[in-house]
Amino acid sequence: WKQPELTKEKFISNPYVPGERIYRTGDLARWLPDGTIEYLGRIDEQVKIRGFRIELGEIESRLLEHPAVKEAAVVAHKGVEGEDAFLCAYIVSEGNWSVSELRQHLSEILPFYMIPEVFMELEQLPKSVHGKVNKRELPKPERNSLDADFVAPSHPIEEGLCQLFQEILGVERVGIYAHFFELGGHSLKAMKLASRIHQSWGVEISIADLFAYPTVKEMAERIQKLEEKRYATIEPVEEKAWYPVSSAQKRMYAVYQLEQGAANTNYNMPLVMEVKGPLQVERLRQAVEGLVKRHESLRTSFHLIEEELVQKVHPQVKVPWTFIEATEEEVEQQIEAFIRPFDLSQAPLF
Repeated sequence: WKQPELTKEKFISNPYVPGERIYRTGDLARWLPDGTIEYLGRIDEQVKIRGFRIELGEIESRLLEHPAVKEAAVVAHKGVEGEDAFLCAYIVSEGNWSVSELRQHLSEILPFYMIPEVFMELEQLPKSVHGKVNKRELPKPERNSLDADFVAPSHPIEEGLCQLFQEILGVERVGIYAHFFELGGHSLKAMKLASRIHQSWGVEISIADLFAYPTVKEMAERIQKLEEKRYATIEPVEEKAWYPVSSAQKRMYAVYQLEQGAANTNYNMPLVMEVKGPLQVERLRQAVEGLVKRHESLRTSFHLIEEELVQKVHPQVKVPWTFIEATEEEVEQQIEAFIRPFDLSQAPLF
């Protein structure tokens, strides 16, 4: 009451009846083919992990469909320094279950990034006075715990995989029944593992294979059955003063020359990002300079040498950096002033 901003946020325009408003409850649901509305949870329980937006309620709903699961709660926990956040599922059971069984049950419907890395069984879920799950009272999960006895590797491929698991997952001891994803593995680490396997044994193993054969023992058996394909690294080209350009670069340069007098910004790709919270300007500047140092394309300029278009990769460039303080009313004006033509002969071109 008497909070117009909150009223505007909660009472939104009705997309089905123009001119009317509806109340935005914050509940998340989906309409099933038979007309039933399935409740999935709350929108305010959305989390983002490794770039994917995840509805925790959707995972909980799927877990509750398993016959051995009586109650379920899913929480996103922050990883330790340098590690990604991860999902943990808390289970109150009414029957026997295993981690691999629940993972399989979830993967039949949900994408890989919505599969929890850790599963914990509790006698009961902590509840608030209103009967809702109090997720703040849930115990902190333990990653890197095994649900099988340690068995040492028995041949070179198993030994090598155990070593890769330890390096990629940051665990101390790995046996042949260690499960890559239960030890904290996810899709990005799986890609790294596939690359290391290719380097070590000369076989191309897919990400799907890693999900299908997630233990050291299963993975080693799978590797032995795959056809060997030599691993080839991409060798850097010889350092030169100039390099030839592609056909696409030639076309863009021609357009640039034709329209140079008309403040050509046709190929500009402006980007505006809003950062919430305090901005550490110096760390941001260092990060951008690190990117420029790492990627040659960010240190490249274009020139006509003997009537031939070529590109030059500079060993280092000075990154233009401007810090402007502006009011909210001045933001649009600053954005428009930011968009201006480039001189293709002067790096960096961003």
